[in-house]
Amino acid sequence: MKKNTPDIPTDMLKSSPFYFGGRILRKLSIDEIPQLFNIIRGEMNFIGPRPALYNQNYLIEKRKKLKISSLTPGITGWAQINGRDKITENEKIELDYYYLINKSVILDIQILLKTFIKVLSIKDID
Repeated sequence: MKKNTPDIPTDMLKSSPFYFGGRILRKLSIDEIPQLFNIIRGEMNFIGPRPALYNQNYLIEKRKKLKISSLTPGITGWAQINGRDKITENEKIELDYYYLINKSVILDIQILLKTFIKVLSIKDID
């Protein structure tokens, strides 16, 4: 990461030629590979709600209130295959809550398959 990179979510970052390399990593989802170590350590799952950034206070509080935060975070999840960076925090919360209520092996398989499709099609990523 470059020095002085803004500390904001990627969907809020304005286009800049200085972040070209990072943009490619993000579009191809290669930036997620280091999270495999988090899975090995048991801190994450493949499937689950994406971890919130420390400064996404509204998202964090709503997830706590709805018990979504009781789920282990994942590399991909229901919200990611239904909009990724193109959805609002409220939509993300609704989708995460849907996952909490309907969590199953079948849903996890669906999410995994749709994740591969999304990554290969490079859609809904800023």
